[in-house]
Amino acid sequence: MPILPMPENDIVRALASKGYMIEPGALELLKSRGELIDRLVAAMDPAAFIVTAGDVGRVLPSPGAAPASTPALARPGRTPGVRVVRDITNNSTCIGDYDEFVGFFRHRYAALGEMIRGRTGARPIESVRKGGRRSTGEKNEIAIIGMVGEVRPTSGGHRIAELEDQTGAIGVLFAKDGDLADTPLLLDEVIGVTGVPSNDGGLFLPSAVAYPDVPFTNVPRRAEEPAVAALISDTHIGSNTFIEDGWLRFVDWVNGDLPGVQEDLAGRIRYVVIAGDLVDGIGIYPGQEKELSITDVYEQYAKAAGYLRMLPRHLRIIVAPGNHDAVRQAEPQPALSEDVQALFKQDNITFVGNPSMVELEGVRVLIYHGRSLDDLVSSLPGATYARPEALMLELLKRRHLSPIYGGRVLIAPEAKDHFVIDPLPDIVHSGHVHTVGVSKYRGVLLANSGTWQGQTEFQKRMNIQPDPCRIPLVDLSSGEVKIIKFGE
Repeated sequence: MPILPMPENDIVRALASKGYMIEPGALELLKSRGELIDRLVAAMDPAAFIVTAGDVGRVLPSPGAAPASTPALARPGRTPGVRVVRDITNNSTCIGDYDEFVGFFRHRYAALGEMIRGRTGARPIESVRKGGRRSTGEKNEIAIIGMVGEVRPTSGGHRIAELEDQTGAIGVLFAKDGDLADTPLLLDEVIGVTGVPSNDGGLFLPSAVAYPDVPFTNVPRRAEEPAVAALISDTHIGSNTFIEDGWLRFVDWVNGDLPGVQEDLAGRIRYVVIAGDLVDGIGIYPGQEKELSITDVYEQYAKAAGYLRMLPRHLRIIVAPGNHDAVRQAEPQPALSEDVQALFKQDNITFVGNPSMVELEGVRVLIYHGRSLDDLVSSLPGATYARPEALMLELLKRRHLSPIYGGRVLIAPEAKDHFVIDPLPDIVHSGHVHTVGVSKYRGVLLANSGTWQGQTEFQKRMNIQPDPCRIPLVDLSSGEVKIIKFGE
């Protein structure tokens, strides 16, 4: 009896119900062999997030049915040796209805709440409704976990944060003279609060706040070989402030044509990771056309492809989009479209979405362009664009890349909240703010890679000083970072 083809949407839904996304090449192989889904899921690595063509090939009955080099791996978009762990590309489920928003926030609460449960000590965890209605004579501390729905000042100078879960909401009082007075709170973040209810049960009085955070016991993964990854973002090719001379110096260096400048490091570069805004785009802000040297977005990408072809062909290049790129503005963003990818006529580029996670020599790299850093600068006291690594640290502690909903970031309500930081990365690479910053937190390297664009008119008005042509170079075997400047 012939096997009937299985509709693509049914395959995507079946794998999504098991927690997996699927790349286009794998979907093509499965269309005529839908009966293999159960066998495929059973054979998958539990730590994997995306089903690849290679995964499908391993469960096909005939070895000849899954050639070692499938079309999905041969064309631009997939690079051998780069494993995609998480990516929204070709797996978006969003249509924008009410139920999707509900599911999006429920997934966020469940995923982050589970992380917090292990950080509240031996105290019992109760729902917001039950915890707020305990007997007024019972003063043993409990913990509640909720999403911050509102933060408002009182007439006495205190703060009340509305904490919500699926059972209800309760106000948490942060006294102006208490130990938690300066606790930073972001709207829509998920936190755990230890304390007791007030005598009338109308408020919750906290003694400690717990974030999802990174475990103290975290041990970062390391590559076996001393391969180096160059972290780049915000090249803004097509802008009349793109610093071409700096890029050409980088090209000369990585090709071995700048003797005496960290030659050993240049010889060990194996990866170039670009975290968005490869081109300047068209119509991104009013009056942008006055600051463009290339006014057609496809010509911008063609120029960008030429610059990338200057790099040695043995390098593996990963390209994610940003808010200036030609993809949807709502995040998570898919990879650049196939017609744009076709301009990059080389097989050493992997195109991924924003955010996404890739694995390089066993080291997990979380790539996020960084638009939410704008929200943090306007929401956290003392936050500044001059120290992007400090902003990234706040996101990592919250295990979420864009906690504030309705701010500068347009967020599509997918079936899952793709901004939750899980699994834990070894490196977080961002851009967007055009300043360089590097730090480490509990084994995780945080790196913002600046820009290749000079100061724009908008930045002059906002008093933002960019930090161009500086590349953080990460040794994947040791985690050590060196920053080399290729500008003047």
